[in-house]
Amino acid sequence: MTPAVPAARFRWWHGAAILVAANAVSFWPAGVLGDAAFYTSFCLPPYAPPDWLFAPLWLVLNITSLVALGRVANLEIAANRRRQLVLVSEGAGWLLFALFTTLFFWLHSPVLAAVDTVAGLAVAALSVAAAAGLDRPAAGLIGLRLLWLLLASAVAVSVALHNVDPFLSAAPSPGVKPFQ
Repeated sequence: MTPAVPAARFRWWHGAAILVAANAVSFWPAGVLGDAAFYTSFCLPPYAPPDWLFAPLWLVLNITSLVALGRVANLEIAANRRRQLVLVSEGAGWLLFALFTTLFFWLHSPVLAAVDTVAGLAVAALSVAAAAGLDRPAAGLIGLRLLWLLLASAVAVSVALHNVDPFLSAAPSPGVKPFQ
């Protein structure tokens, strides 16, 4: 008789449901109510990626994050602080991902979008640190998102500093010159 293998707590359809739900929430403000050309209307830093790169890159990062989430959720260990920290921080990351398009494309607030992006960076760093002690491949998969968010945070903060925020009616920061 073979020993019973415990059922996985996180299955592929859980990841698919998270992916569909988060993208549906983020699509509504940008794709239906928002302004898809809003990003390109700003004075962007020279290191800003082209707008066409965001959707395919985020799809890859979302899938790798879900694989990491599944690995950590299905670990054969009792609930511990590290595991709980990864699960909570990944949940927060998905919430920030879904909220970004509302802040940026619908409310037209580069300042709030920058806050969201930097918060996503902090959450990803926390998630990588917690996952590293549990499952190094999962930490590496989340680390891909962390690397992207390093660049995205630099771009978002730069855009917030160098451009008018129509939602908050904030002018560019004093003493900050526009990009040439």
